Amino acid sequence: MLCASLCLVNEETLLNSVHSLAWPPRQELQCSVRGHEAGHICRMGSAEMTLPPLIETLSGRYGSPRNLATGGFIDPTVTEQRGLPLLRPFGTAVLEMRAWILGGSWIGCGEIDTGEGRRVVLIIATRPAPVANGLPQGATWLDRLIALTGHRADREYTVDWVAVESRLGCGLPADYKDMVEIFGYGAFDGFIDLAVPGLPSEESDLVGDALRIAGWARTDGYSMWKPYQPFPAPGGLLRWASTEQADAFLWLTEGPDPDKWPLLACGEEGEWSRFDGSTTEYVYRLLTDRTLPHSAARHFETHWFQSYDG
Repeated sequence: MLCASLCLVNEETLLNSVHSLAWPPRQELQCSVRGHEAGHICRMGSAEMTLPPLIETLSGRYGSPRNLATGGFIDPTVTEQRGLPLLRPFGTAVLEMRAWILGGSWIGCGEIDTGEGRRVVLIIATRPAPVANGLPQGATWLDRLIALTGHRADREYTVDWVAVESRLGCGLPADYKDMVEIFGYGAFDGFIDLAVPGLPSEESDLVGDALRIAGWARTDGYSMWKPYQPFPAPGGLLRWASTEQADAFLWLTEGPDPDKWPLLACGEEGEWSRFDGSTTEYVYRLLTDRTLPHSAARHFETHWFQSYDG
């Protein structure tokens, strides 16, 4: 029986083991459960453990989960690239499974039928690197970004762009708007936080952040990004992404066509770099080009998008 062969642990031990097992990704995960193949490690919770608190804690660390199984029903779209390695070891015993991505690892938390009742399980599995090559001719930078991260949008992030651009008083790059509708609120590689409209937090909301910073400049003469002025000053800077390390990614809003705005990045020490290209190309290169200033490629080899949508 599954219950007899899986290692039983308490909630604190279960949660503490997650990051050490998932990061950095190991060459080979070898489960100690008899009959389980290599490529994962699983742990079973104690009898009194319940699933919701674990999901809440893991979501606070790794973003919104994907729902692979609920009530014993498996998502029919699940594949190797979409979480199947978390389900395979348990076969038909899976009752619930939520999934998160951390680089080259899958993190799964769910419930299985042990034959003696329901029991919480945690599983860390190797995540195959998404394939960004072989896209059809004419693929956009957004297509490449989706392929690179293996992103699967469970639902479209809906934005009233007319209202957003009316509040700002200008248009926004078309590929940024497409990227937001596909990816929503979250962070590329859990590192580059995408600012999107419609969020309650001013700091994360594209419009709220712009108006807040413009207010500081108007009332106090304060500019975060000297020698530049913040938007809506002519040629001012408009922030569309940032990192925990205080890197800021901004559009230089010069000229009437937002699709031609240059992109600037400012580091924690005030160092500047410029990129002439589209927003989605810049994000793609930030994830893949180690030579680019502020690149995440120096830290991560396998890429993902950590969603913060509830």
